[in-house]
Amino acid sequence: MDSDNLPYEQVGKNEPVCIADEVPFEIPETWEWVRLSKIVYNRGQMTPADDFCYIDIGSIDNKSQKLSDKENIITADKAPSRARKIVAIGDILYSTVRPYLHNMCIVDRSFSHQPIASTGFAVFTCHTGFYNEFLFYYLMSPDFDAYANDTENAKGVAYPAINDNKLYQSLIPVPPEAEQKRIVEKIKEVLPYVDTYRTAYSEVESINSNFPEKLKKSILQEAVQGKLVPQDPTDEPASILLERIRRKKQRLIKEGKIKKDKHESIIFRRDNSHYEKRGSEEVCIDDEIPFDLPDSWEWVRLGSLVQVNPRNTLPDDIDVGFIPMPLLKEGFNNQHTYEVRKWREVKNGFTHFADGDVVIAKITPCFQNRKSTVIVDLPNGYGAGTTELHVLRDNTHLLCMPYLLLLCKTHDFITTGMKNFTGTAGQQRVGKDFVSNYLVPLPPVNEQKRIVKIAWSIISEVGCLID
Repeated sequence: MDSDNLPYEQVGKNEPVCIADEVPFEIPETWEWVRLSKIVYNRGQMTPADDFCYIDIGSIDNKSQKLSDKENIITADKAPSRARKIVAIGDILYSTVRPYLHNMCIVDRSFSHQPIASTGFAVFTCHTGFYNEFLFYYLMSPDFDAYANDTENAKGVAYPAINDNKLYQSLIPVPPEAEQKRIVEKIKEVLPYVDTYRTAYSEVESINSNFPEKLKKSILQEAVQGKLVPQDPTDEPASILLERIRRKKQRLIKEGKIKKDKHESIIFRRDNSHYEKRGSEEVCIDDEIPFDLPDSWEWVRLGSLVQVNPRNTLPDDIDVGFIPMPLLKEGFNNQHTYEVRKWREVKNGFTHFADGDVVIAKITPCFQNRKSTVIVDLPNGYGAGTTELHVLRDNTHLLCMPYLLLLCKTHDFITTGMKNFTGTAGQQRVGKDFVSNYLVPLPPVNEQKRIVKIAWSIISEVGCLID
């Protein structure tokens, strides 16, 4: 420190040079700034001639900065080309590759054979009068991290590395030896509290990041169990709605607009149990019923409400919307975009849909990520898209399709679908049968609309928690 209170450095017989721009912070008057090369040395390198204990990056736990107790004993003839650096108890090993990962430790034990470290480490042996643990903790500090990871010092993109020369040029704050030891003792005293805080902080962060998604799942589950909005006794019961849907479908069948379901499902209650009639067969399905419903609700198979994977018949030259998978937004939302195409370009080899249809991604991970939406505002009301979709169409126009979208985003629909995946890992899908046979808790249509309005409103508010 010169008379102008700025730090200077003199190298050999050269004139002192001000190094204030290199000094990261002020230090007490009894401390000094020194180059790392002045307080440490290295023990050199050797080519193994006998069996040795090899220390590489994998030998260090970079969360605790501890050397593994397990010895990696290698014969001389199988020595890696990087096994060269001589180390001993008390030395500091500092990984020069991606130094921000803190792959570093103090060698704190003896070995059954000569220990030799990878050239990926800088090995520091402290001169007398300098405390290795003080240096170790400083090498872990944000200020030293800033130096070691600066792009002027650490070269490379994927695996930036700092060379030994740059390390040895780094500035180290040096207190008196007794103070070094007092500082280390105090650090060791507070570190357990830091670790406790780190653990608590991580848990809180995890809760905060997961809470909105879990809350959204809970909201939807409450919605489809009849617990989100109160029931209105003036609403037409779902049983009447189902009768109207059946009559409308019969009329459409007679008109040749839809095909008759050869195994139409009708679910009813008898003797306090749930039964399903398919053709002439009646089966008790109590073991399939996941929860109780309000009196005005009914259980029904999804395939009894909608047509699954319909096809469009359109003139070739009209404009339609084309939706590849990236244009379907994932998560708890109801959004999509589209590209304009001519129908002749997309009518073959793609999934068909129309305004008002619900589309659901059927392939992993898009299915789990809830890529699903109600199709709206397509050119001429029709479209096509990725083959990795299931489509639900209400030919009767008696349902609230956004309610079915909510149902297809529930935790139960997703987890049950995953249990029914078919195909190999990475290419697993939910099949049409799963979708058609899924049990739907069906409210009165007016309640469907109230549920949709309240559910999306709450989900939107929850979204603000993470914005």
